[in-house]
Amino acid sequence: MSFAQELRVMSHKSIDSYGKGIPYLEDKSVKGRLIVIEGPDASGRSTQITMLTSRLEADGHAVLNTGLRRSELISQGILEAKRNLVLGKRTISLFYAADFADQLENKIIPALRSGYIVLADRYIYTLMARDAVRGISITWSHNLFGFAMKPHLVFYLDVDPNELVHRVFQKNLSLDYYESGADLGLSDNMLKSFLIYQGLLAKQFRKMQRKYGLVPINGDRSIVEINKDLQKKIEDFLRISLRAPA
Repeated sequence: MSFAQELRVMSHKSIDSYGKGIPYLEDKSVKGRLIVIEGPDASGRSTQITMLTSRLEADGHAVLNTGLRRSELISQGILEAKRNLVLGKRTISLFYAADFADQLENKIIPALRSGYIVLADRYIYTLMARDAVRGISITWSHNLFGFAMKPHLVFYLDVDPNELVHRVFQKNLSLDYYESGADLGLSDNMLKSFLIYQGLLAKQFRKMQRKYGLVPINGDRSIVEINKDLQKKIEDFLRISLRAPA
């Protein structure tokens, strides 16, 4: 199936969930479109979303940005739990699920019903990939996030771990404990642990591509090259999607 054909398949105008959705929102229609940018830490997601937002707004679209751990109710709790290292991996997943559910119900879906283009900086796929690497069943994660709305379009910025580590040091000057998989005991060396962990995450994303319709994007290129690629695909999608009959 070509990318243009895939776009027609993804042009659904109702709230379609992976499992049992939020009851009172099931079968509601949306005028907007949900577009997700996935990828590892320092892959350039935030930069791309900023550039895409500017372009979409210049083209006359109302745009809302969202992402993981942005719920006003839950996000601070997640930060504290990760900082103190006191909660188990399933409990952390439940925290993230609550954060996501709050945003979905009170931020994402209302914006979509009002006709916004919602750009999500990561979605449930990162959470499921993290869970899988930590030994949690994909089936358990899929069921946990079954209430999630299926996005209209999902891109995955695929960056080689060796390239990624250079970008991380440019961005943060140090490696993050969880983004390096240090909690998994992969290696006594943080750099080696980071490379192993990011390779394991990438493997999970490749497994999810077909099942969840992720569109891989070569993230080893320059910011401008990646942005041109994303802009072209999104413009093609919106041209087909927004004119599709109900």
